[in-house]
Amino acid sequence: MTAWLHIVGIGEDGLDGLTPATRTVVEAAEIIVGGERHHALSDSLGAERIAWPSPFDAMINTLQDFRGRRVVVLVTGDPLWFSVGARIGRTIPPNQIVYHPQLSAFQLASALMGWSIADVETLTVHGRPVEQMIAFIQPDQRLLILTTGADTPGQIAKFLTERGFGESRMTVLAAMGGQNQERFDGLANSWTHVVPAFNTLAVECIAAPDAALLPRVPGLEDALFQSDGTMTKQEVRAVTVAKLMPMRGALLWDIGTGCGSVAVEWMRAARYARAIGIEPRADRRALAAANALALGTPKLEILDGEAPEVLQGLDAPDAIFIGGGLSEEVFEAAWSALKPLGRLVVNAVTLESEMVMIALQKIHGGQLVKLAIQRAEPIGSYQGWRPQMPVTQWSLIKR
Repeated sequence: MTAWLHIVGIGEDGLDGLTPATRTVVEAAEIIVGGERHHALSDSLGAERIAWPSPFDAMINTLQDFRGRRVVVLVTGDPLWFSVGARIGRTIPPNQIVYHPQLSAFQLASALMGWSIADVETLTVHGRPVEQMIAFIQPDQRLLILTTGADTPGQIAKFLTERGFGESRMTVLAAMGGQNQERFDGLANSWTHVVPAFNTLAVECIAAPDAALLPRVPGLEDALFQSDGTMTKQEVRAVTVAKLMPMRGALLWDIGTGCGSVAVEWMRAARYARAIGIEPRADRRALAAANALALGTPKLEILDGEAPEVLQGLDAPDAIFIGGGLSEEVFEAAWSALKPLGRLVVNAVTLESEMVMIALQKIHGGQLVKLAIQRAEPIGSYQGWRPQMPVTQWSLIKR
């Protein structure tokens, strides 16, 4: 089928910034779809104009109705880099679309900052929770962030300052590549600039000696989590998440999530990793929600309920952690829902759960490990080893 839909990236220089071939496509369009800003950048053309609908998903049906006509969708920069082109391409077959990329905001910002884009974390909080950038606050890290409005730089400055990164250098860039290009520089702990709503933020993270260190590998300090004391402790959590093998975009079911420590670490460990935490206690669900916001995983989904009943109808998981409430029924429901090559990890501290685990391991195989952790703690004026409760861990991969 001949491509009928053209998705065109456009910059602040408008039609003048397009290649001759792309400009010809736009000028020949019968219908141009875009936001208010995109229409303003191409206002010399006489095509029929369509604004972005709300909700955005309605755009797909609208575009499908125009099949057979010359249709152009205008977007900012690269249509396939944190842009609507990818969303449209998941519904309309690729052979019906032609993409016309323009320089992205990340490329323009990198050039203005003199940063190698290969050494920068590129993020977007546009239309998404701003808290998700917290997972990327690390010493000497450079961040380029597509923001969600004029208030976003101030919110991020607050996140940085609260975590001991107040001396981080921040630069807001607006209208890049256009006649009205603006730049605002400052430090996170003294950020007061009033900036345009449409902007890109560059951050050079600088840590104070007492800054919170939040690596994306599993094993965050227990003190970073709000908890009622019942949680998967740091060393055991590191082993647990490693066995779950976080991967880009993968989904975890965390059965008996408690304060959410395993689910949070899973989501932090891989880009776009998702997690559903299942917890029957309201107080613990509240703790998990607070931890997700504080540690940069605001998209953690938390469900009220108990397995196996609550598992019905959920998206099939790539990994499952059972941290409490193990039974044959819970295991069978979880195991049957797990995708091929999915990972299942069960931790047990009671003899009753361990007996169930050992019986299941004889049938299904997998690895049994006893984790015994001791931490040095003061004993009067000396130090001694204080053991934590040993944890029996069963891990297996669905083949």
